Amino acid sequence: MKYAIVIPDGCADDPLPALGGRTPLQAADLPNMDRAARLGVVGRADNVPRPLTPASDVATLSLFGYDPLQVYTGRAPLETAAMGLHLGPDDYAIRCNLVHAPDGHMRDFTAGHISSEDGGVLVKALQHELGGREVAGGTIEFHPGVQYRNILIWRGKSASSPLEGTKCQPPHDIPDKAVADYLPQGPGAGLLIELMEASKPILAAHPVNQRRIAEGKKPATQVWLWGQGKAPTIEPFGQKYGPRGAIISAVDLVRGVGVLLGWHRIDVPGATGYLDTDYAAKGRYGVEALGAFDLVCVHVEAPDEASHEGRADEKVKALERIDRHIVGPLLDALPRYGDWRLLISPDHRTTLATRAHAYGAVPFAAAGTGIAPAGQTSYDEPTTAASSLAFDPGHRLMSWFLGR
Repeated sequence: MKYAIVIPDGCADDPLPALGGRTPLQAADLPNMDRAARLGVVGRADNVPRPLTPASDVATLSLFGYDPLQVYTGRAPLETAAMGLHLGPDDYAIRCNLVHAPDGHMRDFTAGHISSEDGGVLVKALQHELGGREVAGGTIEFHPGVQYRNILIWRGKSASSPLEGTKCQPPHDIPDKAVADYLPQGPGAGLLIELMEASKPILAAHPVNQRRIAEGKKPATQVWLWGQGKAPTIEPFGQKYGPRGAIISAVDLVRGVGVLLGWHRIDVPGATGYLDTDYAAKGRYGVEALGAFDLVCVHVEAPDEASHEGRADEKVKALERIDRHIVGPLLDALPRYGDWRLLISPDHRTTLATRAHAYGAVPFAAAGTGIAPAGQTSYDEPTTAASSLAFDPGHRLMSWFLGR
């Protein structure tokens, strides 16, 4: 049996006046996703159990068949795994966004979608100025990642840590809001706020930011620290479910989950984790990977990014490109291998109205060998809301999809 999973990140949404009272899934022309719905079934799954925060870290674990209430330790450790960084038993990984907050408001949590080249230089400067310092019983390290997404590691010297129990706010959930109202709280708040403040003069004086300003680009004004946690312990996917998997994603978080599950990481040239990603290349690499792996997962961040920017037209375009360049080719290729199954599902909801992640069930479509057509004709929120097929908690969907 061959399996494929397509994740249009954050595509689930609410009806919008700008789209004639339709959701982006309804407004988009999606012949291949609708074909999957006709061939199989649509349903819904709730991937974010309370009190956990609705975000890709929690939701992706759930979508891949793991109970986040049992295995989730934080977002940053998942990204750290994708970067090949080792965490000791007393270490904490912390997500380190480069953000644009020039007037004390979160104007852009991506610092103008800063390039990995510019971002990497800035993070290395932070490491030079601040790295290696002993802070609160541990030492700190800054590590560059992809674009605005970077990692800070606090290397602990004992089992006790000031970061235990600290609460932080994801920057993408506070667009245009005053950052002072959303600073870290709890035992490690002082440590994180101190480092966030210390980053401001270093970044302000850096030639990369001065050049960006001269070019009319947004400078990275500070780092935003959040998503901290220790290294998780997760049973390998092959041991838990059987199939050998591969992950295709431009986002370290999703790649990190795949790496921790024991999946093979496939990097696609031209995959950016943004609206300009090379959809066709992701589709080609996904189809090619079917020859070597039992299960291939293709994740696309673009719909989520469009939601965070409040751009309904770009969200619709991203969905249409995923449909044409990824879902279509996979749906055509899978039957060549005999028994097959395809799952299309976002991880979580990201609404254009709020520009933030949201709780609630997401729609999925599943088709293939052994999945009898249920008579549904489209893949969208109203159709899945009317379906009797639902998984709550969402981590149970994977066993059903694999036929276990």
